[in-house]
Amino acid sequence: MTQEPKFDNINDYIADLKKKYQANDTCANTAYNLGVAYIGKRDFMEAEKWLRQALEHSDKFAEAWVQLGGIAMQRGDFQGCLNFNIEASKIRPFFAVPWGNMGFAQAQMGDNDGAMKSLKKALKYDPNFVQAMATMGSVHFVKGEYDECLTVCRKAVELQPNFGPAYNNLALAYMEKGDFATAVEMADKAVASGYEVAPEVLEELLPHRG
Repeated sequence: MTQEPKFDNINDYIADLKKKYQANDTCANTAYNLGVAYIGKRDFMEAEKWLRQALEHSDKFAEAWVQLGGIAMQRGDFQGCLNFNIEASKIRPFFAVPWGNMGFAQAQMGDNDGAMKSLKKALKYDPNFVQAMATMGSVHFVKGEYDECLTVCRKAVELQPNFGPAYNNLALAYMEKGDFATAVEMADKAVASGYEVAPEVLEELLPHRG
């Protein structure tokens, strides 16, 4: 069994992939891998070019649709994100990731009922999908369903104890319930994870610190 060569940096990896693509310029996998590599470099224009190339070779490449959705999300184009992930879900209806991304995009656009339906599907197909749990927690929070927010976000941090978005949701929900001591603890955990808690939230919690 031959091992894939290891590369010192992403540019060497990209150069190797381009050589492979020149040798076989109809390979959807190589084009896809180039797209993902350029995402790693945060060169989204080049990434989009290669992902679309992958889809030209194989339009049933669900992961390529998902990655295009991620690029749209980076640009703040939530409708584009939704549309790309819908395409992925048509190809692989039991693939949790596009459903989670669809739910996030719908929530960002204010379609909380649509978001909840998508997120429930994501968690049906992957019950441990912490990103979908955190997004669902956000939707519950926006709808004023604080206990439901707490339940789903507690499960998320049990599964992934360093997941900042869920801690942030917990802090907000505990604040709404008047449990400021726990809210401070959750906000601190969110910050420790690298999550950027809104300055106004930290300011509101300041008088409740011991």
